[in-house]
Amino acid sequence: MANKKGTKRRGVEFWRRAVKRLEAGENAGDLAAELGINRRGLYQWRVRLSGGTPDPGREQHTALRRELDRLKRALAEKVLEVDFLQGALHKIEVRRQGKPNPGAQASTTRSGK
Repeated sequence: MANKKGTKRRGVEFWRRAVKRLEAGENAGDLAAELGINRRGLYQWRVRLSGGTPDPGREQHTALRRELDRLKRALAEKVLEVDFLQGALHKIEVRRQGKPNPGAQASTTRSGK
């Protein structure tokens, strides 16, 4: 939770106005920079002023955002794997095309003659 030092220096009303602006849709980083406060402290005061319970919709949104980020990373890894395998397959096909008569018997030297 936000410390009491912020209450003594700025007062609860300062934090109420800041949280009201945050909830109105202002960017938290820009707002914190403008007011000269820590962004994390702003979020902590929002929780404190709302009765100590974070918004469950926001928690669900955060969880969904994390899941989306995880899935995007997994997809990016699979795309890289597919690109690598396609490149390897292409190289194999080029090598096969360069060899004449792929089913012919390999030439070997006979030992002893």
